[in-house]
Amino acid sequence: MNRNILLLPLFLATVLAGCQKKQWTVTQQSSTVIAIDSTTEALADRDYEACLQPLKAQMAAQMDIVIGQSAQAMRAGQPESLLSNFSADVFRKAASDYLQQPVDMSVVNIGGLRTDLPQGDITVGKMFELMPFENELVILWLGGDQVLALCDIIASVGGEGVSGLRMGIKEGKALNPTIGGQPIDPHKTYLVATNDYLAGGNDRLTPLAEYSRRENTGIKVRNMFIDYIKAETQKGNIITTQSDGRIYEAE
Repeated sequence: MNRNILLLPLFLATVLAGCQKKQWTVTQQSSTVIAIDSTTEALADRDYEACLQPLKAQMAAQMDIVIGQSAQAMRAGQPESLLSNFSADVFRKAASDYLQQPVDMSVVNIGGLRTDLPQGDITVGKMFELMPFENELVILWLGGDQVLALCDIIASVGGEGVSGLRMGIKEGKALNPTIGGQPIDPHKTYLVATNDYLAGGNDRLTPLAEYSRRENTGIKVRNMFIDYIKAETQKGNIITTQSDGRIYEAE
């Protein structure tokens, strides 16, 4: 028998072993903080800056466009706040317009509102600061038992942005939650507007992921706000909201 034939299986085994994916393990790591401030300005690439300048100027012009006026400064806070109330109301209206039927409630995570809305001019850039993420508006069909569980979670964290819902918070539990002025029926299905991030049960709002149906609208939340403000401005309206006790600390 040819000796080369006998050695062939050994050769193939060696080649295949060498082709197997290697497993790497991190044995040590280190990091260095590089400050991006006035001290690094001397290191800037001037040619690159000059190349970017026209794009920067064009972007700044777009971001500085005024799309409306706010009657008051709005900030996010708990258990309710001007900014969270305004945001949740916009969510519910946009979802109702999309479905062409009333949506029962909306939920907005306060942590997702990344800046304040100042009194006076509202610019496109400010809306990018407020909503820096590429989240989308979604509509959920949620059972009343899930909505009640959601209310308790909202109460446990001290409040979130809501619209259509009213409830108290007492000892970390939801007190007398109502939708449209009626007690929440655990056997009823409610339409809930929110963003795609929360619809995955994130930010501890796990009941939102227990929907029986979900409608992905494809509407970017940031664009939804910009369009709402532009539409109100065209009607001659100033953007305003109020604290109305939709979430309150019960004694």
